[in-house]
Amino acid sequence: MNFVPRGIIPAMVTPLRSDGKVSEKVLRKFVDYLIDGGSHGLFVVGTTGEFYGLSPEEKRDLYTIAVEQTKGRVPVYAGTGAITTREAVLLTRYAEEAKVDAVSVLTPMFISPSQKELADHYASIAASTGLPVLLYNNPPKTGVNLTAPTVQKLADIPNVVGIKDSSGDFTLSAEYIRLTRGKDFHVLMGRDTLIYAGLCHGATGSIAACANVAPRLVADIYDKFIAGDLKGALEAQFTLAPLRIAFNLGTFPAVIKESLALLGIDAGPCMQPVGQMSDEERRALRKILTDMGLLSP
Repeated sequence: MNFVPRGIIPAMVTPLRSDGKVSEKVLRKFVDYLIDGGSHGLFVVGTTGEFYGLSPEEKRDLYTIAVEQTKGRVPVYAGTGAITTREAVLLTRYAEEAKVDAVSVLTPMFISPSQKELADHYASIAASTGLPVLLYNNPPKTGVNLTAPTVQKLADIPNVVGIKDSSGDFTLSAEYIRLTRGKDFHVLMGRDTLIYAGLCHGATGSIAACANVAPRLVADIYDKFIAGDLKGALEAQFTLAPLRIAFNLGTFPAVIKESLALLGIDAGPCMQPVGQMSDEERRALRKILTDMGLLSP
């Protein structure tokens, strides 16, 4: 395929109203905010987007709204991962009907499939669609890991164009890159602290949760790297690091939504049982955002 996943792609939060329903109004404004901030694509219904609490119909609506509001300015990536192959194929069909540019498919969770079963799972999903397919590895959340040899094998499928790696294991990320050299396959970093390192090693960008909060800063890591300003790219990476490290201040994705609230963007609450951060945690987060230059002292 001629589709190359590249650049900084925010893993978008899903704005919610107080009643837990999706806020279409805020979502549309947020799409514009992220694109105006320099994002090179948008990823909806991912881990940061609380995909696990959305019905298939809500996911379909989110795909459609994101595509409508983006108006072709940047590619839209849709999360279509599920525990079963059947549901992942269904969600991928919804995404194709919504005219997204690509899908990102998280490994199953809860169950413990073998590497052969994972390969068959992704092969079935890829065969069901004409869209570019990104694998998505996030073993800290799912308990399931895509090994480098499995990814090497899946990279031979024509419309499997890359992988988002949120393992945090840079040796694994590097092996994905090394073993797929010469193939039409691309690695995107999913751990925000490793974007610069990934680019140095041959990754083509990142699907980044922190880009919700600081889209321009995260985009600078990529844009400056591509322009040859390695010092500037590394400095942007260092500036970003405290926000990603602060994720442990609350239950994911509370830190992202609380950060947006501090910046004046009402993305609403997280889905229960995830609650609000404490006053002490919020003060610590405010200091981090202030030190990063995102908030005034």
